[in-house]
Amino acid sequence: MQASTKEANALHTNSNEGIGKMGKFDHCIFIGRFSPFQKAHEYILNEALNIASNVVIVIGSSNTARTVKNPWSADERQEMIAATLSDDLLARVQFIQINDYLYNDNLWVSALQSKIDVATDYSESVALIGFESDETSYYLKLFPQYKYVQCDTEYDFHATQVRDLYFSKDAAYKNMVPEHVYHWLERFRTTPQFEYVRQEKEFIDNYKEQWRGAPYSPTFITADCVVIKSGHILVVTRKHSPGKGLLALPGGFVGQKEKIQEAALRELKEETGIKINTPDLKKCIVESKIFDDPQRSARGRTITNAFLINLGIGPLPQIKAGDDAESCEWLALSDFYSMSDEFFEDHWSIVQNLISKF
Repeated sequence: MQASTKEANALHTNSNEGIGKMGKFDHCIFIGRFSPFQKAHEYILNEALNIASNVVIVIGSSNTARTVKNPWSADERQEMIAATLSDDLLARVQFIQINDYLYNDNLWVSALQSKIDVATDYSESVALIGFESDETSYYLKLFPQYKYVQCDTEYDFHATQVRDLYFSKDAAYKNMVPEHVYHWLERFRTTPQFEYVRQEKEFIDNYKEQWRGAPYSPTFITADCVVIKSGHILVVTRKHSPGKGLLALPGGFVGQKEKIQEAALRELKEETGIKINTPDLKKCIVESKIFDDPQRSARGRTITNAFLINLGIGPLPQIKAGDDAESCEWLALSDFYSMSDEFFEDHWSIVQNLISKF
């Protein structure tokens, strides 16, 4: 469903005069997750259309599993945005989808630069528009080759608030999104995907409630194992929320009386039943690394230490799911790279980061 040309043009001419005086660019880049596309996004998009002949909308966090933070696929978010534009305006818009590359900004920037170059036909008349709202907007400073245009809006709510209201079935979110996005979201509410995310949110909310009375926000420590052998990686399927049904690394929370490496190997044995004794597994650890992106877990501040265990070549050891794993399997690395949307939290990025040098 699309807005009428009259409605879209009315919004379009309501642009900030200060920005308009800057003159026209051939292209304007607008980067975001748009989860969902809300009124502040709509305002900035209209400003982008005002200062440039063409707009390239970059949809981040594509090819990720559905989570409370990313409930909608990149295609679904693109559909939301397109629904708000008239045919004439939509003809001036290109969409780019970009994967997250946590722990490797250079790889993310390189991949996006290449996509933008193609979309703009290597033009030198390119602007980058955005609103530096919080620490998550740091990416706006990673592209000095484009003319940065700061776009302040009158909307002071965040997409997180929209999602909280929406998945709590609070109709107040209607005032925070464009009308056509509201209708899109109401249709999505009838799908199994909505119910999956709603249950995940309910679990996360209850989880955080347990720590409400703490004198300070807790920090959790976990340990994970990246086990590779003969071109395969050992993964589990999660049995419970959060991330029920998603692929994950074997791992878990570090006990109060455990060293981190001991916890990692204990969780590996408990979740996969791998038929290799602990001392031999310890000998095969070739690297360990801390992964501490503040946003890596919806449960709260969770820091993990991942251990890369290289078992070399030969037959794959016997495994049997146990503990919190629904199942476990040896996944071919050729399949792994195309499955980022099936992994829990940042586990795909952890694997990609650790095994890239081997």
